[in-house]
Amino acid sequence: MLGYKTWKSGAGEADRGALDALRTNVMLADAELNITYMNASATALMREAEADLRRELPRFSMERLIGSNIDIFHKTPAHQRQMLATLKAPHAATIRIGPRAFDLRVTPLWNGTRRTGFVVEWADAKARLLNLDYAAQLAAIDRSQAVIEFDIDGTILSANANFLNTLGYTLDEVTGKHHSMFVDAAETDQPSYRALWDGLRGGQYQAAQYRRIGKDGREIWIEATYNPILDGTGKVAKVVKFATDITAQVKLLTDLKALIDRNFGAIDQAIGQSTEEARAASAAADETAGNVQLVAAASEEMAASIGEIARSMANSRTATDAAFEQTVSVAQSTEALANAAQAMTSIVGLIRNVASQINLLALNATIEAARAGEAGKGFAVVASEVKNLAVQAAAATQQISGEIDGIQATSAAVAGALGTIRDAVTTVRESVTQTAAAVEEQSVVTRSMSGNMHGASAAVTTVSTSVAGISAAVLRAAEAVATTRQAAEVLVR
Repeated sequence: MLGYKTWKSGAGEADRGALDALRTNVMLADAELNITYMNASATALMREAEADLRRELPRFSMERLIGSNIDIFHKTPAHQRQMLATLKAPHAATIRIGPRAFDLRVTPLWNGTRRTGFVVEWADAKARLLNLDYAAQLAAIDRSQAVIEFDIDGTILSANANFLNTLGYTLDEVTGKHHSMFVDAAETDQPSYRALWDGLRGGQYQAAQYRRIGKDGREIWIEATYNPILDGTGKVAKVVKFATDITAQVKLLTDLKALIDRNFGAIDQAIGQSTEEARAASAAADETAGNVQLVAAASEEMAASIGEIARSMANSRTATDAAFEQTVSVAQSTEALANAAQAMTSIVGLIRNVASQINLLALNATIEAARAGEAGKGFAVVASEVKNLAVQAAAATQQISGEIDGIQATSAAVAGALGTIRDAVTTVRESVTQTAAAVEEQSVVTRSMSGNMHGASAAVTTVSTSVAGISAAVLRAAEAVATTRQAAEVLVR
């Protein structure tokens, strides 16, 4: 900034006054880099930044800055000293101290061939760095976005290459024209178009998807933002629009909407039919589940009844076995009785034989008593009594024989009847055994059937639940298709 390269240590107050009048932040240092002077602007800058500088440079102090060495601004000053020691021309650099950034310009002062000191010009680099960042951002936007600027009445001020390529115009063809050249004539007459520019003039930001017309009449869709730019007084100075060409995406969405419109009826019908069939299948499954549950319950009851029958048959089998054993025992006793009666018949025959012999002896005794005459009368009486006893014995024996015959006949009849009973009991016993086995087998089958029916009931219930889930899923699919159609309609607008 300073136009001289020599400075005398004895410069007058007028020179210092001139430096204080500068808005540039000027600091002077002697040949040993000791600070000898700061103008008013530099002093104000250092005082405003003092707190930030002290956090990084604990030795920094505004009160002791004049007279301090310039090394105070560096944590490792060796490099700076080496560079300044050989400096012959102005040198510019940017240094960062904590959150602060400063642009420096160091100019050596010469008295002939002898260096007498340095002039250091300080500038807060924040604004410059921000402007560089903003410029980089704007360059990035310019590379990727379509940008166009308008006056507040809609007159085109400028446009970048992306915008011109998108719409098919050159810069000369659009500069000075109105924004409406990109809009369908029918749309410019609408209140919404006037409201767009009224809002922009009022500082209102606008963003949406817009349908525009290119140079060749092509329909172009853009995703755009209209941004009011304010001047120093807060008034809208111009409008900048950033846009992205979304014509291809809108075409895809339009085709999607058309496809959905063509297929939606068939899809809706198919989904409706699927829903009805799923509902019918669910109802049938519910009914089947109910019937299977009823059958399962009946099977359980039948299994319980068959179990009771099986227990009764088991008891009958036990009783039949006991009756069979008793019949066998009675048959054995009857057979013993018949044998005893047979033995008694032999005894009766023996008694009859004895009575016949006694009767014969009594007859002989009577004959002999008759021969003996008077002397044999007493013997005749005894013989007569013996004969009477023999006759009675014979009669009793005859009666006993008759009774024994009756006993034998009865025993034979009882033995025959017991044989028949035994055969019948045997038949019943075998039948009960077979029936009990069959009932047990039926009970096992019935229990298995009951278990299977329970399993079938659970399976049918699961099927019913699954069908209900399918029906719900189909309904959700129908809703999703409807939502997709609505979304496509919104996106195509």
